[in-house]
Amino acid sequence: MQENALEEKQDMPLIVCDNLVKIYKTRDFEVMALQGLDITIQAGEMLAIVGNSGSGKSTFLNMIGGLDKPTAGKLYVDGKNLFSMDEESLISYKKNTVGFVWQNNARNLLPYLTALQNVQMPLLLDNANDRDARALELLELVGLRDKKDSKLSQLSGGEQQRIAIAIAIANRPKILLADEPTGSVDLKTGNYILDIFRKINREEHTTIIIVTHNPDLADKVSRVVSIRDGKISSEKIMKESYRRRLDEVKLFSEQSEEEQKMQHFVHEEYAILDRFGRVQIPSDMIEQMGIKSQRVKMEYVDGKIIITPEK
Repeated sequence: MQENALEEKQDMPLIVCDNLVKIYKTRDFEVMALQGLDITIQAGEMLAIVGNSGSGKSTFLNMIGGLDKPTAGKLYVDGKNLFSMDEESLISYKKNTVGFVWQNNARNLLPYLTALQNVQMPLLLDNANDRDARALELLELVGLRDKKDSKLSQLSGGEQQRIAIAIAIANRPKILLADEPTGSVDLKTGNYILDIFRKINREEHTTIIIVTHNPDLADKVSRVVSIRDGKISSEKIMKESYRRRLDEVKLFSEQSEEEQKMQHFVHEEYAILDRFGRVQIPSDMIEQMGIKSQRVKMEYVDGKIIITPEK
């Protein structure tokens, strides 16, 4: 029985969200941030979550990070029911399973410490004897070993964000959660940070989930999940040929002109059917189709569902 349970856990996705609902209540009104969100994420994936402000993407990230609980629904991470954990288990989960990178890197960094000392901070809670070696290894990973003795005031915003990334993975979490990690840096620095995420994903085998408004960043991950009105409306899956090319690209390099052109053609987009058979049509497609009313004509023709505007 124990062997069967172990095999079942190994076959499970790393993250399983089932009908997540989140309602924030105030004295005057209620806001429904998530409206029955369903998603599975496999170990080792690197995906982006996109959506307008208020779509629920950051709420979803906070739930995986153990910072928030749903009004209804289930969330399993690494085979554990996240919302049935006691306080002690939840603290252990936050310490060992997830790492956070915020847009505001002040949430990760202590300004009066050097870069090396900042990275060493989460390792102080670990009994390992290689804290110094691990901290230097992480600074090397994010390309800042030569800045190890620098105070934060001596580092640029992009360099501070890279220190924050090193801190987030110091305890080797299974999942790295990044909320708008390139939102406060320029395009070149943002691409550099993305290269670091790809390197962490490949070398540390870390599952990475990025909330972003940056289309260039989203175009370089294997899967892009779009959240609209608190549920998943569509997904874009990277074509295998481009994924292999990305793996071959030298890290920390600027895009070639050819790659900049290709990145707009490397994903196939899929609409998502919810459990009731409903599907959301992306707003840009509605505009292209010239749909101006709430009614559309649907026909099943030669194995395809054809949607046309009301005449």
